[in-house]
Amino acid sequence: MAPIKRKTSSEIDTIRPTKKSKSTKPVSSPTTLRQEEPSFPRGGASVLTPLEQKQIQVQAKNDVLFEQETGRKAPKNEFVDEEDEPNPVSQPELHSSKAKRKSKPKSKLNTVRPDSKEKGVRIEGLSYRRLIPGSMVLGQISQINRYDVALSLPNNLTGYLPITSVSDSLTARLERLAEDNHENDDGTQEQEIDLQSFFFVGQYLRAFVVSTERDAAAGTKGKRHIELSVNPRQANLSLKKTDLVINSMVQASVRSVEDHGLIMELGIEGDGVRGFMSSKDIGKNIDISHVQQGAVFLCLVTGLGSNGNVLKLSADTEKAGNLKKGHFLIDAPTIDCFLPGTAVEILVSEVTKSGILGKAMGVLDLTADLVHSGTAASGKELETKYHVGDRIKGRIICTFPDVEPSKIGFSLLEHITSLKSNPTSSKFDSESTSPTSVLPPSTIVPEARIARVEPGVGLLVDMGVKGIRGFVHISRIADGKVDNLAQDAGPYKVGSVHKARVIGYNYLDGLFIVSLEPKVIAQPFLSVDDVRVGQIVKGTVEKLLIKESGVSGIIVNLAEGVTGLVPEIHFADIQLQYPERKFKEGASVTARVLSTSPAERQVRLTLKKTLVNSEETWKSYDDLGVGAEAPGTIIKIISSRGAGAVIQFFGAVRGFLPVSEMSESYINDPKEHFRLGQVVKVRLVSVDPSQNRMIVSCRDPSISGAAQQEQLDRIVVGSTVNGTVLEKANDEIIVELEGSNLKAILPFEHLTDGSAQKSFSAAKKIRVGQDMKDMMVLAKADGKRIIQLTSKPSLKKAAQSGKLVKRLEDLQEGKEVDGFVNNLTSAGVFVEFANSVSGLLPRSQLPENTSLLPNFGMRKYQSISARVLSIDYAQNRFSLTTKTQSPAEAARPYNASVLPEGSLSHPVDEVSTNINDFSVGKLTKARINSIKETQLNVHLADGVQGRIDASEIFDSLEEIKDRKHPLKQFHPKQVLPVRILGMHDSRNHRFLPISHRSKAPVFELTTKLSNLTSTDLEILTSDKISVGSTYLAHVNNIAEDCVWVNLSPNVRGRIKALDLSDDVSLLKDLGKNFPVGSALKAKVVNIDVANNRLDLSSRSGNSSQPLTIGDLSVGMVLPGRVTRVNERQIMVQLADSLSGPVNLVDLADDYSTANPAIYEKNQIVRVCIKGVDIPNKRFYLSTRPSKTLSSSLPVEDREINGVSDLKANDVLRGFVKNIADNGLFISLAYNVTAFVRISDLSDLFLKDWKSEFEIGQLVKGKVIRVDQDLNLVQMSLKRSHIDKDYRPPLTFDDMIVGQIVTGKVRKVEDFGVFIVIDNSANVSGLCHKTQMADRKSPDPKKLYNEGDSVKAKVLKIDRDTRRISLGLKASFFEYKVDADDEANERPVTRDELDEDSGVERLQDVFVAHNDKATGGREGLEEANDDQSDLDMEGSDDGGVDLNGESSQDNKMQGLAAGDFDWTGGILTAENEDSDSGTDAEAPQPKKKKRRKAEPQFDLTGNLDAHGPQSVADFERLLLGKPNMSALWVQYMAFQLQLSEIDKAREIAERGLRTIHIREQDEKLNVWMALLNLENAYGTDEALDNVFARACQHCDGLDIHERLSSTLIQSGKYEKAETLYTKALSKYGTTSDALWLNVATFYLTTLNQPSKAHALLPRALQSLPRHTHIQLTSQFAALEFKSPNGDPERGRTMFEGILGSFPKKWDIYSILVDLETIKGEKERARGLFERVTRLNGVKAGKMKKLFKQWEKWEGKHGDERSRARVLKLAEAYVRKIAEEKGKVVDFA
Repeated sequence: MAPIKRKTSSEIDTIRPTKKSKSTKPVSSPTTLRQEEPSFPRGGASVLTPLEQKQIQVQAKNDVLFEQETGRKAPKNEFVDEEDEPNPVSQPELHSSKAKRKSKPKSKLNTVRPDSKEKGVRIEGLSYRRLIPGSMVLGQISQINRYDVALSLPNNLTGYLPITSVSDSLTARLERLAEDNHENDDGTQEQEIDLQSFFFVGQYLRAFVVSTERDAAAGTKGKRHIELSVNPRQANLSLKKTDLVINSMVQASVRSVEDHGLIMELGIEGDGVRGFMSSKDIGKNIDISHVQQGAVFLCLVTGLGSNGNVLKLSADTEKAGNLKKGHFLIDAPTIDCFLPGTAVEILVSEVTKSGILGKAMGVLDLTADLVHSGTAASGKELETKYHVGDRIKGRIICTFPDVEPSKIGFSLLEHITSLKSNPTSSKFDSESTSPTSVLPPSTIVPEARIARVEPGVGLLVDMGVKGIRGFVHISRIADGKVDNLAQDAGPYKVGSVHKARVIGYNYLDGLFIVSLEPKVIAQPFLSVDDVRVGQIVKGTVEKLLIKESGVSGIIVNLAEGVTGLVPEIHFADIQLQYPERKFKEGASVTARVLSTSPAERQVRLTLKKTLVNSEETWKSYDDLGVGAEAPGTIIKIISSRGAGAVIQFFGAVRGFLPVSEMSESYINDPKEHFRLGQVVKVRLVSVDPSQNRMIVSCRDPSISGAAQQEQLDRIVVGSTVNGTVLEKANDEIIVELEGSNLKAILPFEHLTDGSAQKSFSAAKKIRVGQDMKDMMVLAKADGKRIIQLTSKPSLKKAAQSGKLVKRLEDLQEGKEVDGFVNNLTSAGVFVEFANSVSGLLPRSQLPENTSLLPNFGMRKYQSISARVLSIDYAQNRFSLTTKTQSPAEAARPYNASVLPEGSLSHPVDEVSTNINDFSVGKLTKARINSIKETQLNVHLADGVQGRIDASEIFDSLEEIKDRKHPLKQFHPKQVLPVRILGMHDSRNHRFLPISHRSKAPVFELTTKLSNLTSTDLEILTSDKISVGSTYLAHVNNIAEDCVWVNLSPNVRGRIKALDLSDDVSLLKDLGKNFPVGSALKAKVVNIDVANNRLDLSSRSGNSSQPLTIGDLSVGMVLPGRVTRVNERQIMVQLADSLSGPVNLVDLADDYSTANPAIYEKNQIVRVCIKGVDIPNKRFYLSTRPSKTLSSSLPVEDREINGVSDLKANDVLRGFVKNIADNGLFISLAYNVTAFVRISDLSDLFLKDWKSEFEIGQLVKGKVIRVDQDLNLVQMSLKRSHIDKDYRPPLTFDDMIVGQIVTGKVRKVEDFGVFIVIDNSANVSGLCHKTQMADRKSPDPKKLYNEGDSVKAKVLKIDRDTRRISLGLKASFFEYKVDADDEANERPVTRDELDEDSGVERLQDVFVAHNDKATGGREGLEEANDDQSDLDMEGSDDGGVDLNGESSQDNKMQGLAAGDFDWTGGILTAENEDSDSGTDAEAPQPKKKKRRKAEPQFDLTGNLDAHGPQSVADFERLLLGKPNMSALWVQYMAFQLQLSEIDKAREIAERGLRTIHIREQDEKLNVWMALLNLENAYGTDEALDNVFARACQHCDGLDIHERLSSTLIQSGKYEKAETLYTKALSKYGTTSDALWLNVATFYLTTLNQPSKAHALLPRALQSLPRHTHIQLTSQFAALEFKSPNGDPERGRTMFEGILGSFPKKWDIYSILVDLETIKGEKERARGLFERVTRLNGVKAGKMKKLFKQWEKWEGKHGDERSRARVLKLAEAYVRKIAEEKGKVVDFA
């Protein structure tokens, strides 16, 4: 695009619309622009820019042409570019009014408004009417919901941003979340996305309007709903790389969050442009650690990178909004920079009471209405604040894409220009304070004063908030219509006071949205936010939600736009069997609000009278106190462990009702006593507001009060109690204790110490009401108020003797204790005592004869006696044994087991007696307790623990069986010989001398054979390690780029990832190949004593020194770590100080697969040293498999080491390294660069050759020169040098007269167009305007543009002057196929052959599927009777007429699908209708007449009668008829003729975007064309994608049926069957025709009668009852019609229908016709006889039946059979006459 031009003052003056008059002349008055321009520029230069000078030259040339043609003087017009005019027309047409009155335009396309050029720029603001899809608008977030975000838009508009239209990153996260929710059932789904973490209220964003309506049916308008998108791909849609200048505003999404800032994605495709935003530029209130990937920001461009691919961005509103520091657009390369959000300087050109008009940079019109001019809130008049010529700074807020002349909207409001969240007001403490906190929505203002009246628009009112006014739209002033508004008269004049209600606030306008309507003021609720939890509301039943189980919910209308849902469990206090009878639509109900969710716009209600009439409502945990009572609803019942119920109250308050609190009586299963939805009155027992938890109770407070708690406290575990049996359950008894109301549980097994049978026999003898004596309290739970009793004699005896175990302190080692079995596990038996004290009886301590029995021969609750083996007071546990004691142990008292201090119990070596015996260096034994990855946990004696580090187990790597898991060869309880090293310090994981003993000592041990046999114990420390020494190391921890290993318990080192192994494949996953605990052989590389760092290596290299550049040699293969990736190379690190590049030519053996993007940072790769430059300290690497892996795969692109490897005529590939003015530089190797001259780039002429190449592009060329002395290589990229089969381009000498060629328009002049012939050596010719069309010569500039593709015929060749004359007339390409002309016909060119094959191919692809796709719909001929003669010409060899007749004229075959004419012939018809009658006649010789001035018309819409022949023709037709699907489909067919399948797809997609949303039938035609194309040429995946999209935009059932028919006709039966199956699952309940189509497919196409027969029962179950008879008859008829059907089965089905409905006359008629077709005349005749014998048939009906029979016999029978029918009819007449006593005329 050309640079932005400056306009003179006269241009500004012409902005205002004025009436056209001959005497009107522009007034030359000095303006600000004139005053600022220097009168005498320095150096004598012109004050005009080069562009303005060029415009003056063009205008002068046009004036001369005008005077020559009209004979009049050209008017004094300003210099206006043709592209600036909304409807460019020629000057004679503008000034020939008489000619216009005399001759009417022939078509609408040729009609041009005479005042189109004088139409001025209108001052207006954004409105819903002006908002169209594709508009850009600045929005401010006003509300963040769960799945969408509300944005305040200019002029009281609100748009909604779906969660799927935020950014590509967020959409990808949503897709992953959906996949996780679908696939994972283990609760490991990705965290749900919260839009609150992506946006904040008050944030400014640029929005792209996606749609303005929703729920729009075909041919009707939908609901107003503005859907937006802030995806940078759409918000920056018009921006290119060159448009990104400093101080422009772009929308960017967060690609990744780094430590120092954010990497931003701009959505500008193809240019590779990205942004970077430092952490300081994000904004003061935004923490970078909380920024989410995919979040979107409106950013200011603060800087550009060196190559322009990286932008420095800032989202700090204080910086971007500070216009005083120059943060507004100063320079713009194109007008695409002026997008919403950008600040610009505006030159005021007009000021009115309704707004301001201005220009930016002299070319772009900007407008601001009253609100956004900044005076609506202040009350100042615009004329006094702004003047023409003022320069002001504003911010663009919207675009008007459909308005001519083009303009954009801007705002001067302070909070928008400074990008503040809220407007400034004295009532706000800070910017973060919202105006809605002062006047919330729904607030009623008693006195609102009218401050300003805008006639036809609305009112501005003072709401009592200084600095912020309210706006009342004219539709919200009164309940009725307000016709007129006046400033000084009427009820709404300035200064009048009214009662008003705030219905919202627009953040962007800075205005309250107000209503004066009485009905709105009286309305109880305006939105869900007004509804309060617990509030009693009245409403009407709007809808009943019906499911298979019945009514599942009720929608209640509370107010206009506010509805609530009553769940099924809240219909009534009791369960209603028929709720639809009680709650009918329109009935009034009284309800109470259960909960509200403003974010989801949901209100939940209850109709339960108990809750509605309740005075107590629990709405918050903070307001509740213990003892409070209120009703609640049971929403969940838990019967398993922790039984109880969840009680729902109001809001989010929930309570838990334990089973023990449900009743004073014992409840085993809560489901037996309670049901879901039941209302219960509960009492609050406890509440924890911080955890949102509370416990409630249904028990009587008078019973379960303080007195009962006192009684519970008096009961002591171990005491004896009496009681009365209240209840007997399956395995326990409920006992009421004597003297109290407390209940206790006595299990059957606790009645005796004997067997289970004995206990149950005792339980049988107990009766309800029986008194029980001497029961012992075994345990009690004060919180749950549960008491457990026992009658076991062993426990009662222990309690009487004082030996009952109640706590851990009652135990002594060796003491005999009595208890009972509580649980049985594989490890042993858990024995329980009183007060729930339990201990473990290990399996090893059981008698040998019972350890092998199931459950050790025991049962739960069995009585058992055991001896205490050990006690662990720290862990609060103990172990038992049942093994018999030795005599010595039995004679020892209990306290004798307590050893003196330092004594050992059960030492493993059986020698040591005191802990002091364990000294450093002592040889002893240890038993393994457990095995970890890096150590063995052992014990030396009871209570004496030790550990053996993995580094102290093995002497060499050969001793280890499994190097990844070395300690797997040991097992628990294994005894090992060990030697004591010291004491282990758990704080720093080191061992200390024996003197450092703790209360629980842990000894550090070694079991190395060398340490066990050595006399001197040498412990490895860091001071004994030297560089080059080798040790056995064990992995202790894994980091990102290294692993940490232990050489000894005290020495730890680091091995870098590159030094772990020579096998690079093992380095890709360190955790898998080098797990924690694995063993390695490591060599010391470096010791850094100052930093306490030890570097090791596990590679096989002999050198222990760090790798330096001097160690590198060509051919050496080393592992490396990728540190940086860009488009041209990757950087690989070999050592700390060694990093080298891998260029594109060294990435792969096949250059076409060389892609640096496949590498990631920190990835380990294998590289080969390609070259070393020691003086410059550089080296070059290669990742070619042939170099790094010794691969035997073929090398596509050989490696070049230097210029000496090249010779002339070598053909090879390389990458573009640099693009200079004199040619290209191609990289062939890291040290070889070839030069390509401009003349060697292509055989064809390239006008802009630089645009054909880019850096990094892969090219193929031929070496034409090699100079080893100068290190020079020269190449050629010409195909003639590379391709052996290359055909040279056409030259001038190859051209012949009559030849048909294609080409592109090179230049357009007034007299014609210059065309460059395709595939030629820049051969061009001229087509004079007289040779462009068969009719009057058109204006070439209106028909053609530079770059248009055309088809031409060579008319004349002048060899002397080397000039070619071409013709574009359609008649040049019209060839007859008569036999007389075939002999004279010229040879067919390659292009024509391509066209012929394209038509045949198109005929195979696009076929009509009317009858089978629609299940018997009418054909195309009947649907388009009015257009049957409208066909369009196409290929040269003729086409196919859709009506089945061969066309006389050569027609292009159209695409047919559905009920539409796909030939596009309507275009020709319209063109013919628009012509005069003489045009249709045979051409006659014209007489020469004097040419006089005639009005000229725009002929771009009227092509010649032969239809479009080029891309340019189609494009011009689409400009006039963008909604015509036939034209889009014909355009697709044209591209398929050229084998351009991808372009055909693009045209289809473009057509779907262009055709208006209301034209659903037109869109359906294009969808079907695209589906047919993908079916023929595309992949299955592409077809599925298009099909899914088509179902979303069109009728799904129609799309399913049409595509199924397409698949059937193309022979893809399996896909068709799959598609039919899906269609039945979706639409089987509504479409009976679908079932019939599927049955036809199975029976007729696939010959699978069993599948077809199985469909009818399924269909009858799915479809409504009233369709059953018709569908059954159709299935029966199918058996007759299908060649694979069974007519006998069909007769049976018909008989079944007639048996139930004997008077179904239509069924008889169908069956008669079917039998007749099958030739079964006797059967048909029998049907007639059968129906005429029926009783109860009315005489009139019988008369018709006999007539029908008689007519049938006349056609299919003979005279005899016909006479028989007449005889039967006469008999019937006589019978009727006898019955009624009168004569019936049967004639």
